[in-house]
Amino acid sequence: MKLEKYFDHTILKADATTEEVEKICDEAVEYDFASVCVNSAYTRLVSEKLNGSTVSTCVVVGFPLGAMSSVAKAAETTCAVKDGADEIDMVIAVGALKEGDFEYVLHDIKEVRSACEGKVLKVNIETCLLTDEEKIKACQLAVEAGADFVKTSTGFSTGGATIQDVALMKKTVAGKAKVKASGGIRDYATASAMIDAGADRLGTSATIKIVEGRTV
Repeated sequence: MKLEKYFDHTILKADATTEEVEKICDEAVEYDFASVCVNSAYTRLVSEKLNGSTVSTCVVVGFPLGAMSSVAKAAETTCAVKDGADEIDMVIAVGALKEGDFEYVLHDIKEVRSACEGKVLKVNIETCLLTDEEKIKACQLAVEAGADFVKTSTGFSTGGATIQDVALMKKTVAGKAKVKASGGIRDYATASAMIDAGADRLGTSATIKIVEGRTV
């Protein structure tokens, strides 16, 4: 697979403007990235801008904390799909995972899975807040719920993707899901190392500079 198709070209900052989102879409089409990843308010705009291209519309749900009710996450997902989302990146209920309420975490993911049936579902486990045992459990629950990807990070917490976490997640899902690395990937060397560790997709706002081999 060519390097460009590893990337979700991402703009998730709170102060993103319509003009900036449109620019990201134009760049994604020009470089032929895998997707444009945005907050759900921009779903329809991005879907319309990408219409006719090979770039997918990726939308985050329950972002960035994951601390919304399952009903709210499912409703946001339903709206995103209706507005043209091809891929959903949800954030798990991190607190529930850490206190051992695995039934709730599984239900939470399943609710979103049901709301985006037929679309790609990526489950963000926010690795920087978890122990290795919790990372493994989160990946297992995501696979059980039918996720297509497990994802490292939001980039809005205490840390981002690491080579060690990507490798651990890749080993845990054992081919039953793919792995997306995101958070802190800002140069070609880091992106390449993530791919070598097992990442099937990379999320970053530094996409163009990475594929051009430059650092940020």
